[in-house]
Amino acid sequence: MNHEINERKLEALRRMYPSSSRVTLLNMDDPQAPPPGTKGTVLLVDALGQLCVNWDNGSTLSLIPGKDHFSKDASGKEGPAASRKTRAPER
Repeated sequence: MNHEINERKLEALRRMYPSSSRVTLLNMDDPQAPPPGTKGTVLLVDALGQLCVNWDNGSTLSLIPGKDHFSKDASGKEGPAASRKTRAPER
């Protein structure tokens, strides 16, 4: 499949889905898709405009906006499968 995206649309997706955004899968036409209702953490939006997601069930299958159906969670909090960042103690 030829999937091209212009820079304006790509930047809009990156603003809408910054790293650590939470999403919920509604439907994906892929035999390896996580089940509907699975939540995940966006790692990044790649150069093709796909959302690279770390799903809470361990999957890392990407979302394709306009093809896959998903929602952005309002909380914005990282889930259990997301890597946690720690702050170094002050000196």
